[in-house]
Amino acid sequence: MEKKRTEISTLGEFGLINRIAKDFVPLNTETKLGIGDDAAVIDNGGLQTVITSDMLLEGIHFDLAFMPLQHLGYKAVAVNISDLAAMNAIPKQITVNIGLSNRFSVEAIDEFYKGVKAACDNYKIDLIGGDTTSSASGFVISVTAIGVVSEDRVVKRSGAKVKDVICVTGDLGAAYIGLQVLEREKQVYLANPDMQPQLDKYDYIVQRQLKPEARTEMVYELAEMKVVPTSMIDISDGLASELLHLSSNSGVGMKIYEDKLPIDKQTYDTAFELHIDATTAALNGGEDYELLFTVSMDDMEKLKKHPDIHFIGYVQELSKGNIMVTKGENEVQITAQGWNHFARK
Repeated sequence: MEKKRTEISTLGEFGLINRIAKDFVPLNTETKLGIGDDAAVIDNGGLQTVITSDMLLEGIHFDLAFMPLQHLGYKAVAVNISDLAAMNAIPKQITVNIGLSNRFSVEAIDEFYKGVKAACDNYKIDLIGGDTTSSASGFVISVTAIGVVSEDRVVKRSGAKVKDVICVTGDLGAAYIGLQVLEREKQVYLANPDMQPQLDKYDYIVQRQLKPEARTEMVYELAEMKVVPTSMIDISDGLASELLHLSSNSGVGMKIYEDKLPIDKQTYDTAFELHIDATTAALNGGEDYELLFTVSMDDMEKLKKHPDIHFIGYVQELSKGNIMVTKGENEVQITAQGWNHFARK
């Protein structure tokens, strides 16, 4: 009898993660938090060690037709540091593993590590090791980031409470719209190599795609304001997807307001130019690496004057679902349409 074959695409990325995780229960008391959050937490008898790991694959996560190697090195570090920030941790060390095909020169890898070094300098972290190997399929990058946080300041995805306020840093949708511009200019170039990319008026959104920043400064600022979020996650797959993660992990519903979503003017104008709905880009675009978090009503007062923290809604009972109130005052269900690594193309 032929053994049944299940396609990974039927599970999706997070279904696959859940399937893997169900058989792995922590055996060591030091393992305070394992699979299922932005990072793992290990108890060191005082400060908690926070560890996260991410892979970036050529052709899946980046396109070297428009991604400079130096920017790629920086981004590979920043996206991992962002996961540490989502746990309210301070980054300390990274390891970088790379797989290379023979089309890459020593000089090219020097460029990549210039970006890694710039990120290390910016985030005040140490590169402490890694591995290098050959690759049959382009450039493969895997980064592990390590940080620390005191036990009473660890923030998970699972702590949101009914009536908490939903907050987001920065602005949303810029990275996705920047990617659409880069893809468009690539097609123009392929059709006519004499045409130079027209990117000047898209400087902000292109930068948001090519060289994102982890919001580590928020860890320090929240500490200064004596605020510990009840739950937190970084926005890598789109606001909608991350809201659903907080909802699922915390056992609550989320209610946000479309007119409260922070969208930069360049993002909005370019989305209009490209016939893309800016709200859809903010909800489902991904790669913004802003922080989405919840705070108690009491702590809301402490954050009101912060210029880069926006209140976009509140936490409600799970039975009320996950809802967005549109500008026309209609209520629509929040669904995750962000990037699915295993979807059939």
